[in-house]
Amino acid sequence: MYRRDAMLRLGTAACGALSLPQLLDTERTAVANSPAKPKARSCIFLFMWGGQPQQDMWDLKPNAPVGIRSRFEPIQTSNPGVLFSDQMPGIATQADKLAIIRSLNHTTTDHGVSVYHALTGRAMSPPRTFPANGRRRTDFPSVGSMFSYLGEKSAIPASFTIPRPVAHDGLRYAGTHAGFLGSLHDSVELGQVYNHVEVGPRPESAQSTFRLSLPDDMSTTRLLARRGLLNLLETQDRALQRNPGTTTFDSVHEDAWRLLNSPAVKNALDLEQESPAVRDRYGRSEYGESFLTARRLVEAGVRLVNVNWMFITPAAKVYNVWDVHGGLGDLEHGATGYGMLTAHYCLPAFDQAFSALLEDLGGRGMLDETLVACAGEFGRTPQINGNNGRDHWPYCYSAVLAGAGVRGGAVYGASDKHAAYVKENPATPGDYLATVCQACGLDPDREIYDLEGRPYKICDGTPIEAVLT
Repeated sequence: MYRRDAMLRLGTAACGALSLPQLLDTERTAVANSPAKPKARSCIFLFMWGGQPQQDMWDLKPNAPVGIRSRFEPIQTSNPGVLFSDQMPGIATQADKLAIIRSLNHTTTDHGVSVYHALTGRAMSPPRTFPANGRRRTDFPSVGSMFSYLGEKSAIPASFTIPRPVAHDGLRYAGTHAGFLGSLHDSVELGQVYNHVEVGPRPESAQSTFRLSLPDDMSTTRLLARRGLLNLLETQDRALQRNPGTTTFDSVHEDAWRLLNSPAVKNALDLEQESPAVRDRYGRSEYGESFLTARRLVEAGVRLVNVNWMFITPAAKVYNVWDVHGGLGDLEHGATGYGMLTAHYCLPAFDQAFSALLEDLGGRGMLDETLVACAGEFGRTPQINGNNGRDHWPYCYSAVLAGAGVRGGAVYGASDKHAAYVKENPATPGDYLATVCQACGLDPDREIYDLEGRPYKICDGTPIEAVLT
């Protein structure tokens, strides 16, 4: 464990005198001296807002009584002895690539408080429930901001969030930005720029209406300036003007300027560069195309892409999410409860997009250097409720990992006979994020400092070594 110089505590008054080139130079030295050896160069973090039902996907209990066991059938997978839902046939063929953690748990049923825990690796204290759970600069930083703060700098931002932030009713959830690390390390959030919600399969000849891109009037320079980089550069430029003897830029200064001029982001967001066959394989819906965009972004050099599976309209109507309490009809089919998992929505779209992502990364030789993480903020109740759905359940749920640094075919932890409580090897959201960090070369014991200068580990957890290579 080692401490970073107080001058690097972004967001504090001390940072005002720190130039971007100095920051880049110091970060390079810190990375070079880090004891953590990365397996993954990048990470695609699939955040399943609302909580995937473990009993209907990753941890089926076919011998449980009616009312608890899934209404889907179990199927064999490519990992002998491991069963998945019959709604996930594509993923089942690639189960040998996955590490499944079946023993995640915490104690909060509130979405906002649980999202904070899931994305920062630390329980919110004191808990702030809606509408008090909005983002604050005193919050702990999200996992994406860690990749910016602790990783090597490159010609493009370290972290992107697509297709939208975790937010509703005008409130962006706590735990989804850099918190006390400062705006320099906030993930780039591209937001919602398409016309309507996909509600079902589209004809092969149809043009997808989904488009994720920078606004037409937003250049890469303006985008990065909005994240605070330009202010730092202008401060440095004023300092250079005050020192006539400084007439040249070294390689660190050149890196700083390249941050403002790379076309890689715009190219990565242009899905028209992909073949129709590849786009069809992922699925012509916002999530299929978000998964594909995530692959393109990491291919372009982005270190972490956070894909948020969440859509809540301004009228607070919920569509195509994992929060399947029941009574959540889709726009055309009137599906409720289990129908939300099957009627062209969550499970079919997830099976298609996730299996396509794993295949595509593998086929391109990228899976050996890309970590794929998939988790929500909690799971779902063992008991199916009267509305043909399941409610919030944080006491036992599942998440998966695949790719670089991960032991394919591993199953860690176990639930009881109803997938209600942890039976073996409990793990926290902090343990899960510490595992992600270690696989990507971010030392989980690394210290960061809050606005008061107090040191904290980057994650309040311990890596799950049993699922790592």
